[in-house]
Amino acid sequence: MSKDLFFLMREEEIETTLKPIKMATLYEITAEQKALIYEIEYLDGEITPDIEEKLAITESQLQQKSIAYLEIINQKDAFNSLIDAEIKRLQALKKRNDRTLNSLKENLLNAVKTFGTYTIGFITFGTRKSSSIEVEDVNSLPSKYKVIKVTEQADKAKLKEALKSGEIIDGVSIVEHQNLKIN
Repeated sequence: MSKDLFFLMREEEIETTLKPIKMATLYEITAEQKALIYEIEYLDGEITPDIEEKLAITESQLQQKSIAYLEIINQKDAFNSLIDAEIKRLQALKKRNDRTLNSLKENLLNAVKTFGTYTIGFITFGTRKSSSIEVEDVNSLPSKYKVIKVTEQADKAKLKEALKSGEIIDGVSIVEHQNLKIN
């Protein structure tokens, strides 16, 4: 048997042995991660133990899953930016519609005030009385006519400063977090 034939046979054996071992491509891992993200979204953000296990990054998957996660994070961030822009656009549209509605209603009210109640087909335009209370200065009212709402919040900046200077405050501690940084 020639050396070349022996060499070819060894390559075939190696290929046959390695065929069952398939390295996952970046696309496949990304698709797998996307499927998991869709599943999490379907469950309204709840991560089940099974999903948690699938999301875990092992050392052998570190590079592929990190890139896949980064792609999904970037997509979700971009989508959130689009949502924020759409919310602003819709809020501006609502304000514009409110101004238009108020102007149209004001014009109809002026017409009723000028010409009195009138009917067009089955629709009657008229007025009705209503009342509301207007208070010029809440502070000048007697206390029995006031409602005092008090909300308490922790002054976290002062608490952090006190704890860092060595003061001990029951029920308060500084918790260190590690946040993701991607450069």
